[in-house]
Amino acid sequence: MARKRIIAQGAEALILQERNRIFKERVKKSYRLPILDYTLRRQRTRTEAKFLERARKIVPVPQVLSFSEYSITLEVLQGENLSSNLGKLKNKKEIAKQIGTNLARLHDAGIIHGDVTTSNMIYLKNKVFFIDFGLGFISSRVEDKATDLHVLKEALQAKHYLFVEELWSNIIKAYKEESAHASAIVKQLEKVENRGRYKKQY
Repeated sequence: MARKRIIAQGAEALILQERNRIFKERVKKSYRLPILDYTLRRQRTRTEAKFLERARKIVPVPQVLSFSEYSITLEVLQGENLSSNLGKLKNKKEIAKQIGTNLARLHDAGIIHGDVTTSNMIYLKNKVFFIDFGLGFISSRVEDKATDLHVLKEALQAKHYLFVEELWSNIIKAYKEESAHASAIVKQLEKVENRGRYKKQY
């Protein structure tokens, strides 16, 4: 009989796998009041499941098979995590374009991912899948969309610095081509980046 095995552990949840299913289980936090812990875990689990179901109509994401109070059951994506494997893939330009297009589509639908990094992307059958919407939320604010882009750019600079210029130029080009609100968002991105540079000076 197959048993669940832990494949990753984050601040909020354990990620387990059993055959062709992934389980994201939000763990109890002893430092929180029990009623607050119960409410937060239940609310965040339900919200993430709904985000995934909504996002799946727009971009490639894993299918939600079921969810309960504290756990989401997902299909297994037998692909390559881009954080570890992007460097060895030859079609970086096409992958970057897909990232930009996918993010623009999410943003135009009011979905903010909240943690847009290549650690949360799986490359499978020539498609870039976004995973882990645990920090996601709904927003129409230009600032939130610009911040999503900023998180992505900083993640690329940290993890994929050898070819970050190529990646970013193709990501932002595809984003501009896809998003109906790209001009305002990219302009706000410059302000977000300037604030970051200002903080580093002090």
